[in-house]
Amino acid sequence: MSISESALPTTVRTAETSTPIVDELTHRWSPRSFDADATVSDQQLDAMLEAARWAPSASNTQPRRFVVARRGSHRFDTIVGALMGFNAAWAADASVLVVGIAETTSVEGDVRPYAEYDLGQAVAHLSVQAQAEGLHTHQMAGVEWETITAAFDLAENLKPMTITAVGVVAPADRLVEALAERETAPRTRLPLSELVLARD
Repeated sequence: MSISESALPTTVRTAETSTPIVDELTHRWSPRSFDADATVSDQQLDAMLEAARWAPSASNTQPRRFVVARRGSHRFDTIVGALMGFNAAWAADASVLVVGIAETTSVEGDVRPYAEYDLGQAVAHLSVQAQAEGLHTHQMAGVEWETITAAFDLAENLKPMTITAVGVVAPADRLVEALAERETAPRTRLPLSELVLARD
């Protein structure tokens, strides 16, 4: 699905890559300014979750679970209430909040050592699909996890690890000055020469 003119973000931060990559990754970034009036359709949300479902998984154990909440719902307000620091100042404008949860052991008690890695892959897939749907995501870890665990009655083997805000980008000037500066600052990444330790 291509992004329509009306869905183009007001802040564009295209990655300057050393070699061409797919558009969804080039244009993916993590905004904090979201349009508080925008909504995510059921079709878009289903597509994002389906992308997460089909992410790679060690031994196909699929140890990732999600709590999905739309803005205006009690679940959404509960999640916002658990956010800390700057996250609490902007995330309430997102259209959807998704709690990413790692299933660290099976029901039988078998340890799933790659659960956190698998959850990360699933959220990455969700983020790329969101981008293809004309949306943006921002993942957060500044959260009172005990509040999330209690609010959603998570079992001992379910470890909440990240919350992903999903929505439509709004102008950066809607944010407080400190966040607006971060919203428009140049994007940087380490060069491949520092990331790749060995290559044939």
